[in-house]
Amino acid sequence: MARKTANDDPLAPVTLAVGQEDLLLDRAVQEVVAAAKAADADTDVRDLTPDQLQPGTLAELTSPSLFAERKVVVVRNAQDLSADTIKDVKAYLGAPAEEITLVLLHAGGAKGKGLLDAARKAGAREVACPKMTKPADRLAFVRGEFRATGRSATPEACQTLVDAIGSDLRELASAVSQLVADVEGTIDEAVVGRYYTGRAEASSFTVADRAVEGRTAEALEALRWSLATGVAPVLITSALAQGVRAIGKLSSARGGRPADLARELGMPPWKIDRVRQQMRGWTPDGVSIALRAVAEADAGVKGGGDDPAYALEKAVVTIARAARSRGRG
Repeated sequence: MARKTANDDPLAPVTLAVGQEDLLLDRAVQEVVAAAKAADADTDVRDLTPDQLQPGTLAELTSPSLFAERKVVVVRNAQDLSADTIKDVKAYLGAPAEEITLVLLHAGGAKGKGLLDAARKAGAREVACPKMTKPADRLAFVRGEFRATGRSATPEACQTLVDAIGSDLRELASAVSQLVADVEGTIDEAVVGRYYTGRAEASSFTVADRAVEGRTAEALEALRWSLATGVAPVLITSALAQGVRAIGKLSSARGGRPADLARELGMPPWKIDRVRQQMRGWTPDGVSIALRAVAEADAGVKGGGDDPAYALEKAVVTIARAARSRGRG
């Protein structure tokens, strides 16, 4: 899980989320936004990329308002800001505005280190969001996810889940959410085994699987059920992206045994077999169309659209059609 500094107030003037684990970075943002909206339901949230934060933009966004509205300003990939914009941010750090929370997402490392150091020196609340590269870290993450829901899972169940899902934290988090929603009592190894040998009806993975297989109606049904049971839209876009990218990777790879392809593509062998079955009907143009659809949906669920559910439904339909592009020839 993300690690935080002693200042654990999500409404601190500045939150600095450092690392390259997208799920943890998104959760750091969601925590601040949720706290701000709990304090003021009309909180204005601005989620910006470096190209959207030009010199002078931050001053405009943080200038005093006649209505004294609460505002959250999120800056993603802060290490990529221009030199002039970094000067603006550093100046703001010295005198942050009231009722405004600035969230800086920074990858860490040498690039943009001056901004990182300045935010720390200014006393920013810091949330560490490192990539979890060790199996033990991912296992600890899964245990933490179950604890956070107040549910009990055996050590064997947690290990089985990590072994079955792999290294992607979004997939692991979604799997835990699915199990907690569907299963009563203690979650054990047998339950996990049943779900991840083909019975995962309400998860983001099922939405992605049905979409890349061209099964539009089933994909939409799984999507609506997932949203109804509380699966975060951003987890579904992540699953869709992974599903389409896996199709693209495997379709461009040379033939070979699953074990060899697994090493080449960085996928577990069981996933190679599954993606091979899903590839039928796909063309390179179809993959490109599907990737654009996922990108549009991702923007839609992160504030670029009014209705995340509609953005996801549109993406699912586009992907399912792309999966049948060869058949329509």
